[in-house]
Amino acid sequence: MRTSSKTGREKRRYRGAICLSILLMFAGTLTACSGQDTDSSGVPTKPNPQLATVTLTCDNVQVVAEVAKTEEEKSRGLMYRKSLEEGKGMLFVFDYDQKASFWMKNTSIPLSLAYLSKDGTVTQIVDLQPYSQEPNVSTFSVRYVLEVPQGWFAKVGIKEGDKFNIPPLDGTGAKK
Repeated sequence: MRTSSKTGREKRRYRGAICLSILLMFAGTLTACSGQDTDSSGVPTKPNPQLATVTLTCDNVQVVAEVAKTEEEKSRGLMYRKSLEEGKGMLFVFDYDQKASFWMKNTSIPLSLAYLSKDGTVTQIVDLQPYSQEPNVSTFSVRYVLEVPQGWFAKVGIKEGDKFNIPPLDGTGAKK
């Protein structure tokens, strides 16, 4: 009697293992088909598709920025892009104020970034070097980070303390 009970348990365990294996294979297939390619360490291997954009203004200066809101979009950023036009950029949006850290792994475009508080005030501007893996950590907690072609902030006269008008980004503010 005990032997058949053990055999029943073994059968249930075996079926459970098979179901788990099938589930893991299915999840792997979905990940592979998602188009969001990463290497074995999780680092993206392809650029973001064109993301929804928003126009940001600071006094009479405008920048059209792609909006990176998801963790996947933010981790990919401008990696693997070949160019970035003047007056264009990428706005990284965080759910809450935090110290942000950025690097340039797999990014060939020289960039400048501005760390922005939740009201859009520029708290810090940093120039980034292509392919650098050195982390650039914000001095203060920020809600947004704006990346643009290197030198663009200086060229248009934007400096620390200036304020960007950031429209609502609740899904209705960005244009596809």
